[in-house]
Amino acid sequence: MQVPAPFEYQRVSSVDQAIGLLDRLGDTARLVAGGHSLIPMMKLRLANFEYLIDINDLHEELGYITEEPRTIRIGAMTRHRELLESRALADAFPIFRDAERVIADPVVRNRGTLGGSLCQADPSEDLSAVCTTLDAQCVIRGLDGERVVSMEEFHRGPYETAVGDAEILTEVRFPIRPNGSSAYEKVERRAGDWAVVSAGAAVWLAEDGTVADARVGLAAVGPNTAGIPGIADAMRGHAPSEELYARAGAIAANAADPVTDRRGSAEYKRHLAKELTVRVLRESVARIREQHRQGA
Repeated sequence: MQVPAPFEYQRVSSVDQAIGLLDRLGDTARLVAGGHSLIPMMKLRLANFEYLIDINDLHEELGYITEEPRTIRIGAMTRHRELLESRALADAFPIFRDAERVIADPVVRNRGTLGGSLCQADPSEDLSAVCTTLDAQCVIRGLDGERVVSMEEFHRGPYETAVGDAEILTEVRFPIRPNGSSAYEKVERRAGDWAVVSAGAAVWLAEDGTVADARVGLAAVGPNTAGIPGIADAMRGHAPSEELYARAGAIAANAADPVTDRRGSAEYKRHLAKELTVRVLRESVARIREQHRQGA
């Protein structure tokens, strides 16, 4: 039976207490909330820490979804289940409900958190693609106060983030923009598995029906492909059409850098990147038009 290397366990009751411990213990310590990614890595001795700091009691402080006129703020300790069940979040960003329905299983969704998902920084992780697609801002708190970084700044590479040794991700902020919608699709070998490829899209339409802006995020097709540059420029100012979606899909496929593994060949994954990009763009636009019909 695989077991982790010996470690000491600390449980904290406030963000400030967690930051204080991280400052004192340095890189010998690691925060743990759901632990569904960290604990298996420790069992395989791929990650070893002398201290684990349990932050589950911070759910009361950091477990929230707050809707404001132009922003939705989500605490880093908000559980997957809470993201899935939030009507306000689904109305503003249906991509969240799409993604949460295909993340892992009920056990993981009951314990795993938004912050844990983002801080794992796995290139195959669903919520990283979602947050990049929605142009989210991450709030990081340390001894010197708070700082806010974009998702592009937050994820520095596979399994590496902008969160320092004595810092903690406390909140993720999502700008609300008018006349927009979003969607997410994932291909997986079996329910709850890591993605073979997944894609998210957000589209905003101008008053004349042309694309005002568009963003696409991919997962599982390379180390730094959460956001796809070039798609917004290719789509902006054009009327939504199958031809336009196909053009964006080709850009996504060219930006992908997958590897051949047991989940499929690199060629197959590039094909999925193109096809899923087309689907989520199409669905995003369809949802905007449905909003118009319901509001008419």
